[in-house]
Amino acid sequence: MATELLLYNTLTRTKETFAPLRPPHVGLYVCGPTVYGPPHLGHARPYITFDLLLRYLTFLDYKVRYVRNITDVGHLVDDADEGEDKIARRARLERVEPMELVQRYTLSFHKAMEQLGNLPPSIEPRASGHIPEQIEMIQSLIERGFAYAVNGSVYFDLDAYRARFPYGQLSGRVVDDLVAGAGNERRALSSQSEKRKPEDFALWKKAEPEHIMRWNSPWGSGFPGWHIECSAMSAKYLDTPFDIHGGGMDLLFPHHESEIAQTTGCHGCAPAKTWVHNNMVTINGQKMGKSLGNFITLEDLFAGTHDGLSQAYDPMSIRFFVLQAQYRSTLDFSDAALSASSKGYKRWIQGLRELMSFEPAVFEPSSAHAKALHTGLLDPETLEAKARAALNDDLNSPVLIAIFYELLSDFQELRLGKIQTNPEAWNRVRQTVKTFVEDVLGFPLTGRGGLEDDGTQQALDAAMEVLMTLRQEAKAAKDWALSDRIRDRLTGAGIKIMDDKEGSRWSR
Repeated sequence: MATELLLYNTLTRTKETFAPLRPPHVGLYVCGPTVYGPPHLGHARPYITFDLLLRYLTFLDYKVRYVRNITDVGHLVDDADEGEDKIARRARLERVEPMELVQRYTLSFHKAMEQLGNLPPSIEPRASGHIPEQIEMIQSLIERGFAYAVNGSVYFDLDAYRARFPYGQLSGRVVDDLVAGAGNERRALSSQSEKRKPEDFALWKKAEPEHIMRWNSPWGSGFPGWHIECSAMSAKYLDTPFDIHGGGMDLLFPHHESEIAQTTGCHGCAPAKTWVHNNMVTINGQKMGKSLGNFITLEDLFAGTHDGLSQAYDPMSIRFFVLQAQYRSTLDFSDAALSASSKGYKRWIQGLRELMSFEPAVFEPSSAHAKALHTGLLDPETLEAKARAALNDDLNSPVLIAIFYELLSDFQELRLGKIQTNPEAWNRVRQTVKTFVEDVLGFPLTGRGGLEDDGTQQALDAAMEVLMTLRQEAKAAKDWALSDRIRDRLTGAGIKIMDDKEGSRWSR
């Protein structure tokens, strides 16, 4: 199966034509959340990004197995090899069992993903449910000389690995730079006295007496390191190598670099052919995240309950905000930027919904009223070609959104009778809109989807039906003053009235 889809491969630092290893099947693995707190805006970007990729690959007729894990053990504070497990620490503070905390925030994550319009993954494995696979992989690394056990813990031997394989190709980071660096990384590494080298990272950690989450292993009671989880679960469900490994740029080092080393040491090849990374959501140029304390939860965004927000934001407005930026660019958050994006989304989706319900007048080609026939984006072949070209260029969602803004401009010309179309072409245009706006971008063209709640919308529709009927009656009675007064008052209230040969319509 041939495709013109170009994806930027972080590993090669170039856009490459996507060609699956086992067509028409595609294996996609995306690092999921560590569920020790509520989902926030920083979580929205990667999962909306890879939902778009999933949807577009499906549109291209690929059979995608999308695996997204849940990290519920082994992710230590500051991503280090020492200290408390993030989940265990939060559970201790909230005085609940760790798996009770995991369940609560996993359900919260699932709810938020559904609200944002993301499709569920094909498989969602939990790290705690795959301890045997991780132990087996660690044993294999020991047997191959790439890992060593000491005092009940097991570490990956980077010197042994670098003697046979290159290290640091994905991130561009090298071990010497890491060791020579300053700050938390250096302090965390230099404290590891039981390691052969400070840069060696943990595959399995001995559980101290106070550590709640622990499993039996050949090396004693302990728990897995953070990096080994994804290596084991991706290999189990997608084989090695698979097509695409995704995640945020903050995972490039050390997480994804460690995955490559572990999988290569165990299986002789890197886990994935193509590595796709979305850029960060920032606040004033600083990465947004729970560990930095500058995050805004998705629940706060949807309810408008954060001090930094002027209003509540519909989930589809958040999705639009994310997709208005190409996934590899930085997305800087502010309430003003989100508010502007939300207003733009409402105009955009309302216009597209009006387009979907519009039935143009049909003119005979020989008619004196004949105009240019479905020009510009009203030509269905042109519209689909441009939409495909935008997504084929490394999932350029902002260009695709702009194309449908341009389509609305052409639609206005059609509605005013300046150009015309025919039923077949118009139906193909509407089908293309449905395919790319609803099925691929994930924005509903029916229902609420970012506009008023259902009750408010129904009340508005009913009130406008009464007012439009009164205005039509005034026009029929040649009471132009009343007709104009109704139109002007509605315009002042933000309701646009459009009169043409088809009759009168309104929109917000």
